[in-house]
Amino acid sequence: MTNYLKAFAVMIAGLLIGFALTAVSLGLGRGFGQIVAGPWIAWPRHGGADIDPYARAMLARTGEAPLGREQGLAFIAHADSSGAALDGRCVYSITDPTPAARYWTLGAASTNGALIDNPAQRYVFTSAELLRHEGGGFAIETAEEARPGNWLPTRRGPFILILRLYDTTLDTEVAPDPATFPQITKLGCA
Repeated sequence: MTNYLKAFAVMIAGLLIGFALTAVSLGLGRGFGQIVAGPWIAWPRHGGADIDPYARAMLARTGEAPLGREQGLAFIAHADSSGAALDGRCVYSITDPTPAARYWTLGAASTNGALIDNPAQRYVFTSAELLRHEGGGFAIETAEEARPGNWLPTRRGPFILILRLYDTTLDTEVAPDPATFPQITKLGCA
């Protein structure tokens, strides 16, 4: 009888360890196959049939609906162009260029992907509504307090920037050139 109890205890311990390791691995990342361009990171397989099981489980847990490959690609930045983590107490300037795409959006979100609530109800800029400099360039500033021009509200604490490229010609099989992506420059902190 004791051999059965020992075997049962080993099976239960194995199951618990397996569940714990699975929970940890799902909480650590977004899966395999990322492409990096400076501070911008994307997972092009998330919107396709060849998604890995860890990414599929992460998407099921978060409820995120990624863009399909033929629709576009979403890039996320957790840091500025120098590698420092994005902080809502600081002011950042996001400047052109952007990779070739028919349409794009750039927004700020909390680290879990939720929109940042703000009184201006400004959540994202689109390539169609952006105020541009002569020659077509642009600059967007992120800050807690309102700013003239292209201002994207943030709040204290860490945040992320999400750049969505719709109908893009970007080759996702090779690492994209960081020089073709927006630069994120810290202007100062409060």
